Amino acid sequence: MRWLAAGAAAGIGAPLWAQKQPGAIDPMAVEVWKDPSCGCCGDWIDHMQENGFKVTTHDVGNNAVRKRLGLPEKYGSCHTALVGGYLVEGHVPAADVKRLLKEKPPALGVAVPGMPVGSPGMDGPVYGGRRDAYDTVLVLRDGSSRVFQSHR
Repeated sequence: MRWLAAGAAAGIGAPLWAQKQPGAIDPMAVEVWKDPSCGCCGDWIDHMQENGFKVTTHDVGNNAVRKRLGLPEKYGSCHTALVGGYLVEGHVPAADVKRLLKEKPPALGVAVPGMPVGSPGMDGPVYGGRRDAYDTVLVLRDGSSRVFQSHR
């Protein structure tokens, strides 16, 4: 996984989805790019770890890596991750990531655009139990998307 992230972050090599090689990537390893002062990103990382993922963090922001990985801005959020060869953008629930890894669709990855209250990392006591409806979208290789999972 480290070679994939390093190559992607440097902007070299094939597109992310073309770099996947069977058996070459630990599907439970998560590489995250985020701002060092972002508390909700840390809460999302805790959520992923509580669900069995092994997380490595880069506290350098995520705008540059998101662009290099080819994710359209409209799907952007406060952190970007690579998991099992897929891009995971924003506050995507661990259950959705596990489903992505199980189903292995031909896609760039999944995203929860923005920062919806009630999503993992945006669900702490400061939000007073508020839960907004949101969708996890599957981002296809051509930049289009479809709903992967609705959260109501």
